[in-house]
Amino acid sequence: QVQLVESGGGLVQPGGSLRLSCAASGIVFSVHRMGWYRQAPGKQRELVAAISSGGTTNYADSVKGRFTVSRDDALVTVYLQMNSLKPEDTAIYYCKADYLNAFEYWGQGTQVTVSS
Repeated sequence: QVQLVESGGGLVQPGGSLRLSCAASGIVFSVHRMGWYRQAPGKQRELVAAISSGGTTNYADSVKGRFTVSRDDALVTVYLQMNSLKPEDTAIYYCKADYLNAFEYWGQGTQVTVSS
């Protein structure tokens, strides 16, 4: 059974940092593209950052220069380092694993709230 478990969310002040983690089980982690998505209230889910099995990364324009996605295949974990957080980053953050755009799996999400 595939499981993606996110952790690391919470409440942070504007300008602060958080690091999200997503631990995978039940998949061959190393061959999956891993992505972080977010969904704010009343908005569609959007891609935040992704990292391919080979380590190629891409980011939403809104987070470039502030967020960094990385992966540790030995620990079957993907990370999202979020710096210089803004109130508009407030959302539920989801981890996704996909293989060749044919198989995809989602985590349950972790809440990130940026507020003073």
